[in-house]
Amino acid sequence: MSKKLSEMTLEELWQLFPIILEEHKICWADWFEEEAVTLRNILPQNARISHIGSTAVPEIWAKPIVDILVEIESGMDGVKGILINNGYICMAENESEMSFNKGYTESGFAERVFHLHLRYSGDNDEIYFRDYLINNPDIAKEYEKLKLGLWKKFEHNRDEYTNQKTEFVRKYTELAKE
Repeated sequence: MSKKLSEMTLEELWQLFPIILEEHKICWADWFEEEAVTLRNILPQNARISHIGSTAVPEIWAKPIVDILVEIESGMDGVKGILINNGYICMAENESEMSFNKGYTESGFAERVFHLHLRYSGDNDEIYFRDYLINNPDIAKEYEKLKLGLWKKFEHNRDEYTNQKTEFVRKYTELAKE
């Protein structure tokens, strides 16, 4: 009998859901669009839904997980309930943001996997970073090279994989904001 995801330790989750990088796939944009239609039908009308993360940047390797940023004006707890009732699992939360996953199963990743970042309007640095990479393909390739270099070293340590990218992301997000 397998454990429920909620019963697993962080180490067990990292083993079940390792870092995987793949060449860019056109279908990621389609997956986002299809999920965005679903989200628009269930979320408040003024919610801003954006495709972020490396799957939104053409031509670079990415984790096959579509990152979605949802910005709302208010009512985070209400939106949390809506998302949970529609298949999302709340993974982390504080008073200003929540993180959700969809497509994580007891046997590993589903065919389509989503990370949804719920924030208040204007808390959207990921959009600046995404747009900077799209508009600067040479920097996007540097980012890809960084990620490929970290992949196997941190395949089963998602937190450290993310930490190792932080300085790069911060640098180019700040440049994008200028």
